[in-house]
Amino acid sequence: MFLGSLELISLSDGEFRLDGGAMFGVVPKPLWERRSPADERNRIRLGLRPLLVRGEKLMLIDGGIGGKMSAKETDIYAIERKVTLDRTLADAGHAASDIEVVLATHLHFDHIGDLTVRGDDGVLRPHFENARHVIRRGDWEDATHPHERNRASYIADNFLPLESAGLVDFHDEDIEVMPGVRVVRSGGHAMHHQVVFIESGGRTAVFTADMIPTTAHIDEPWIMGYDLYPMDTLAFKRRFVREAIEREYVIFFEHDPDIAAGIIRERDGRKYVEPVAAG
Repeated sequence: MFLGSLELISLSDGEFRLDGGAMFGVVPKPLWERRSPADERNRIRLGLRPLLVRGEKLMLIDGGIGGKMSAKETDIYAIERKVTLDRTLADAGHAASDIEVVLATHLHFDHIGDLTVRGDDGVLRPHFENARHVIRRGDWEDATHPHERNRASYIADNFLPLESAGLVDFHDEDIEVMPGVRVVRSGGHAMHHQVVFIESGGRTAVFTADMIPTTAHIDEPWIMGYDLYPMDTLAFKRRFVREAIEREYVIFFEHDPDIAAGIIRERDGRKYVEPVAAG
């Protein structure tokens, strides 16, 4: 889709599954299962949808789950990569070497797994070798000093090779990454989790990452059990969702398996998503 002078293309790195109870926190299963049916292991389908932005530079926001997971992990998370980031990038007319900027919302394995690849020689290398990788310093500190509660979310092989290659640009505050693209710290899911505002031609799109991972999470109290700071998520969502409805933001849902982007509407007190083309 075009947003003023910017072109936004939702890509895919396949699908995976996570526990439905963990994905919806305190929301009872009879309620969440209406929106996201679970399999026999109580897991729900989730998409992996990085976003390509054509602007002053060619930017990739987040990087899927990648192909480095073990057979055990692939089974646990039911990873299916019949469609990959490279393939959908090629469908958009680009190769990995074309990417000039990679922007990470946060460093969890399902968001940056394909930022590094393992060669036939077994050596890990940056996938997007010509790109500067823009990473919030606080999240890097969390990722490199994990604790018992977040350790499973950070896999060093996904990000340490980027620093070793000299490809990382750290930032400490909310910044404009390139004209029309800026990051805002939302917190909640992780202390330094951020969402991406994309603004051009009087319109706004927002890549909400794990603040609103799927269309099933648009209601304010529908918050993941994975969120380390759920009350921060709630506070941010209260402000953001109202603003998104009033200003008709186009929301890109990184983990929705069926709807890549849409506008949040409200009718008779009920919120719903009106899908929009995201190619």
